[in-house]
Amino acid sequence: MIYNVIGLMSGSSLDGLDIAHVKFEEVRGKWSYEILNATCNPYPAPIATKLKNAVNLNVAEFLELNTTYGRLLGESVKGFIIENGLEHKINFVASHGHTIHHNPEKRTSFQMGDGASIAVVSGLPVISDLRNTDVALGGQGAPIVPIGDRLLFGEYSYLLNIGGIANLTCQTNDSSIAFDICVANQALNALAQKEGFAMDSGGTLAASGSLLVNVLDALKQNNYYKKAAPKSLSNEQAIELVFPVLNESQHSTADLLHTVCELIAWQVAQAVETNKVTLEPTKMLITGGGAFNNYLVQRIETHLGELNVTVEVPKPDLIKFKEAVVMALIGTLRWREENNVLSSVTGAQNDSCGGALWLP
Repeated sequence: MIYNVIGLMSGSSLDGLDIAHVKFEEVRGKWSYEILNATCNPYPAPIATKLKNAVNLNVAEFLELNTTYGRLLGESVKGFIIENGLEHKINFVASHGHTIHHNPEKRTSFQMGDGASIAVVSGLPVISDLRNTDVALGGQGAPIVPIGDRLLFGEYSYLLNIGGIANLTCQTNDSSIAFDICVANQALNALAQKEGFAMDSGGTLAASGSLLVNVLDALKQNNYYKKAAPKSLSNEQAIELVFPVLNESQHSTADLLHTVCELIAWQVAQAVETNKVTLEPTKMLITGGGAFNNYLVQRIETHLGELNVTVEVPKPDLIKFKEAVVMALIGTLRWREENNVLSSVTGAQNDSCGGALWLP
């Protein structure tokens, strides 16, 4: 079977909406994919601000933003289809939405972006609310990407996504575990913005800094790092891992960037060592915006070299749009009424087929 799907992803860094047109082919249980068109639409400043502060809205404002943002997603899909000449060529849309609240201990997680609005505005069937069933089953609702790691990237033992939060999949042919490791681009970008930059491009500022041993030791102390998987971080929890220490520091931005990069690299290595899936030499695929941070990738390579793990950074399209690709796959599995979230990853009662279907 062949499916043409648009996957939508909005990450915690709020850099924009990732849109990917992906062609999937399934033959006797084996999946292949091709990214045919992809883009990232920067958010209008008012929308980005509202999403960032959504937890502070009253109920009416919150619900209205959910609808407004859903219509924005629908308009983005419609524009993407027109721009790429995809009229009548797309089967459906799979939308992750933007995570506003995540508290799986209370069986609650909310990804903003009203699926009905996306469907009506785009004119296409839409699958959204991809985490909710897993959370209802007692799971963390995160990470949900490992089903895509297993079906599309099975040749890698480890898959690291460095977005606003860094998360890791550890997998064999038969099993997968995955979890959020630590804050990543949220902290790096916030530090770079103090110097007037949107981000530390290539890790240049971090590379010019020096390691602050005392700061690094303080950053390592959070109990979250000691918890076993399954575990996940909300945006607020991720920020709390580092910002209290960083905000108290009087050190230079370059030194703080250098030190946070070292924290991320160290935590990645700790996560791999604690969750070894093989003693043989193996590979890790790194994607997400942090894969463009050359200094950070070099530090991860150095730490993982001692563990017999080789780092691979793919072509830019996969770096930028892997999560949108996997959202499209998760939607496709939901369309087929097949399991698309792994309980071995999330800790839920069982694997599940998650996602709400909205028709235009």
